[in-house]
Amino acid sequence: MKKLFVLGLAIIGFTFSMNAQSISDNALGLRLGDSDGFGAEVSYQRALNDNNRLEFDLGWRDGKNYDGFKLAGLYQWVWQLDGNFNWYAGVGGGFGAFDIDVPGGGDVSDSFFFAAGDVGIEYNFDIPLLLSLDFRPEIGFGDDQFNNNDLDFDIALGIRYQF
Repeated sequence: MKKLFVLGLAIIGFTFSMNAQSISDNALGLRLGDSDGFGAEVSYQRALNDNNRLEFDLGWRDGKNYDGFKLAGLYQWVWQLDGNFNWYAGVGGGFGAFDIDVPGGGDVSDSFFFAAGDVGIEYNFDIPLLLSLDFRPEIGFGDDQFNNNDLDFDIALGIRYQF
């Protein structure tokens, strides 16, 4: 029984050492997706250690009847799948503001907060390029009827330069 226990610990330790990887210290690029009407986001990732990082995304939109911005911050855990493929999960939140010109006169302005989760897959090329596809459910908190104080599902493709 004692040998089986030691063997189990050795296998678990070997598994964790095999999955250890190093993520890039910095990555800067775009996150292209829905983002609840905010479109493309400028995205920055900063490694904290070998498998944890922070991600900050700034999305903005400026149109004929609408303008606004949204800032998101997430803490992510990264695990190696196979070779250069990783998957990650994270939690975070952010805030934003918008201004809508209402047809017939007037406008509506509001700010909001949101909580977010994040799960995705990424491929780390041998060149300093990182491609990712992630799913980010967000729940918003605000006062205005245009803010959609409900659950939003954001799916996006990320393209980042690593340095």
